[in-house]
Amino acid sequence: MSHTIQNELASLDLGNQIRKLRKKRGLTLQELSELTGLSKPNLSQIENNIVTPPVATLLKISSALGVQIGHFFQTTSLESNIVVVRREDRYGIARGPHISHIGYQYEPLAYPKVEKSMEPFIVRMEERDPDDMTFNNHRGEEFLFVLDGKLEFICGETTVTLKQGDSLYFDSGIPHGYRGIDGPATSLVVIYKPS
Repeated sequence: MSHTIQNELASLDLGNQIRKLRKKRGLTLQELSELTGLSKPNLSQIENNIVTPPVATLLKISSALGVQIGHFFQTTSLESNIVVVRREDRYGIARGPHISHIGYQYEPLAYPKVEKSMEPFIVRMEERDPDDMTFNNHRGEEFLFVLDGKLEFICGETTVTLKQGDSLYFDSGIPHGYRGIDGPATSLVVIYKPS
């Protein structure tokens, strides 16, 4: 991938995008907090790019602001029945120091198409202790297919260990979390969020 494309795609500036959209909608941080159920300090950190929002958090913010989550990943406006994203054009969210608070990096796989019912991602989960797992929930359903490594999935009272080739489908409204075991794990994750 050329540095120009990589820099353009990597510099999504999610925080600034969220702030601009919030102000365009005439919402205060407090009002966005009430709409999303997220704390004001957390939203402030996200808007100031101090932390990168996990996918579930970004879903809550996008719903409250009346846009699809894909709105935040678009680099150009492209609406088509067929969208191809070449391997060299993929990019990661939550690279570097920001990953530590959520424990994974995610790459949107269909970002040129904004209006869609499913959001596919490649998710790289860090190896971490069970006590350090981050739990999220959002309306909808989720499908996960392990491409590489081994991971632990916890959803409510259920704990499942998954390895390469295993898959999982679940109600994402229940708080859930993942962690790599014996090293990082890579998965294909598809999120369905009802309108």
